[in-house]
Amino acid sequence: MAGWSATNLCWEGVSFETVYRSLIEPTLLPETSVTHVVFGGLDGYRSVVSIDDALADDVLIAERLDGRALGSDHGAPARLVSPKQYGHISTKHLCRIEVHAAEPNNSHGSLISQLPMRLLSPHPRARVWEEERHRYLPPWSVRRVYRATIAPFAYLSGRGRQARNPPQTR
Repeated sequence: MAGWSATNLCWEGVSFETVYRSLIEPTLLPETSVTHVVFGGLDGYRSVVSIDDALADDVLIAERLDGRALGSDHGAPARLVSPKQYGHISTKHLCRIEVHAAEPNNSHGSLISQLPMRLLSPHPRARVWEEERHRYLPPWSVRRVYRATIAPFAYLSGRGRQARNPPQTR
């Protein structure tokens, strides 16, 4: 959701559809109607994905990136990768997969206390090409804010990199 993208990454692993069809689906009762999948990470993070989006042909459980085993920064030992959705869907440190017959409710507390955070809650599909960032705010309402943050974040990221790796002098 920061307004940047990493491109030309080569993720390797097994498609989620293969995992679902061979390991999960056979354990379900015949009349079970799955609508959502919840992917959980070792850090407690959860992403909720519609079954249609989870079974897309480019969604995979990755174990490798650019020919190397995933490191901790990239979500080792495994992570969900869903390229057509925003990064918050791609759960790192994947350790749990749950199937649900309806969209799980992640809300806690009263509606009044939740309102500010509720406005910024992630879109249930999070498709990049549709700019589905937030559940309740239309894309046009936040586009300028996101774009305005790109330059300052890029500047700060560059400065941080320079501060950590000062030029070598002799």
